[in-house]
Amino acid sequence: MTINELVQSAYANAKEKGFYDNWNNQNIGCLLMQIVSELSEAMEAHRQGKYMSFVSLPPNFTLPKMDEIKDTFEVEIADAFIRLASLCGYLNIDIEKFINAKMEYNKLRKPLHGKKY
Repeated sequence: MTINELVQSAYANAKEKGFYDNWNNQNIGCLLMQIVSELSEAMEAHRQGKYMSFVSLPPNFTLPKMDEIKDTFEVEIADAFIRLASLCGYLNIDIEKFINAKMEYNKLRKPLHGKKY
């Protein structure tokens, strides 16, 4: 799945579930804070050691039921990606183009982008 396919899929699903009913551009701050809340949940999962790492699993491995991995670090990070992708779909942002441009720009930057950390 490309980034733009993820955006379209996430947005279509969110819209179908009513997440963009009665929304307008004045509510962008609220949508951004939903992304922040998912990242906060990821931080809390990290603090509690709730991980479900798939790095070394065989290719034919299937995901366990969602209730078995709910509230894990990986799922909360996925939630943040999905909400961000959905927002890009709502705003009709070709985020794949901007990510590629930013990645190329970052290659030219100094270590730590010239800052202490």
